[in-house]
Amino acid sequence: MTEAIKAFNESSTQLLPEIREDLKAYLRYMKGLGYQGVALSENSVRILERWNEGGAAETPGTIQAETLDTIQVDLGACQRCKLHKGRKHVVFGVGNPRARLVFVGEGPGHEEDMQGEPFVGKAGQLLTKILRAIELTREDVYICNIIKCRPPGNRNPEPDEIAACIPFLRRQLRAIGPGLICALGSFAAQTLLATKTPISRLRGNFYTYEGSRLLPTYHPAFLLRNPAKKADVWEDMKKLRDEYENN
Repeated sequence: MTEAIKAFNESSTQLLPEIREDLKAYLRYMKGLGYQGVALSENSVRILERWNEGGAAETPGTIQAETLDTIQVDLGACQRCKLHKGRKHVVFGVGNPRARLVFVGEGPGHEEDMQGEPFVGKAGQLLTKILRAIELTREDVYICNIIKCRPPGNRNPEPDEIAACIPFLRRQLRAIGPGLICALGSFAAQTLLATKTPISRLRGNFYTYEGSRLLPTYHPAFLLRNPAKKADVWEDMKKLRDEYENN
């Protein structure tokens, strides 16, 4: 076991230059989108300070995988952007922490803000029905959003709000390690794929997101307003089901 730990740590140390380059590329990407800051907890700062040139992230034998619980503790009663002023609850996410399929929406609505759980309103009830149609339950998958606090009047999140929240979503997805991600609606799909392509053109096609297969489709709230689009979503869900069964 000691040899295995040693080998794992040596491998991790060799990966640090690649991780640093990924981080630099991500920060340049955020800058290109106009973001002016990155939200970091004190614990995150301490970890980054240990990532000096040639240094290891942790002392040998102490490497631990991040979990959803530790991420939620780090998020805490978040006040990293202005949305905290009007929210009732931080809506972190819910479901299977080892889910093979993760659904990502835009952000909490009124009911979600009241209950502290994503997709519990009318759109959430429709999502539950969609899951049943492909023989899955909410307990089989993980459900979360791009942002964790409800914007006033359910408006679209603003760049500074995304910048504060997106690191936590990325950490959630990495902790879960899903083979599949379903982006619900234009905002979630465009944010994850860093594109302005309309959802009508994105939907129904698989893309790659950090090693996961990502399928965009219409948001359940959009379907409530445009029931004729349910047929399109059903076609998307059949593709998702097939990919899930073979994943």
